[in-house]
Amino acid sequence: MPLAETTLVTRLTSPLAQTAGLLLVSNVFMTFAWYGHLKYSKSPLFLAIMASWGLAFVEYCFQVPANRIGYTNQIPTAQLKTVQEVITLAVFCVFSVLYLKEELKWNYLVGFGLMVAAVFFIFKKW
Repeated sequence: MPLAETTLVTRLTSPLAQTAGLLLVSNVFMTFAWYGHLKYSKSPLFLAIMASWGLAFVEYCFQVPANRIGYTNQIPTAQLKTVQEVITLAVFCVFSVLYLKEELKWNYLVGFGLMVAAVFFIFKKW
């Protein structure tokens, strides 16, 4: 395997990449669990709760291994939480525009951008 491919494969299979990938899948399920029922606000609340609970179970099947992989590979919990929050914001932006058909306003993007800027401070070695 050429060096460039080896480097790419190494990056994609790193603990941080595995953790981020699992957290991405996890957050898709959790976003639907938390907000998907809003599109069906006329359905019974109990049904929405049960559907959300089922989706949350699937979410945990990805989230727990993600955090365990990260933590056992010496990724500090503050960094794990930061990665999770940035992924959550990205998934939520896509979800709210494509699924709920909501507008993404400039001030939301600025606020989210400031949260993403926090990644620099949390991951920076001081």
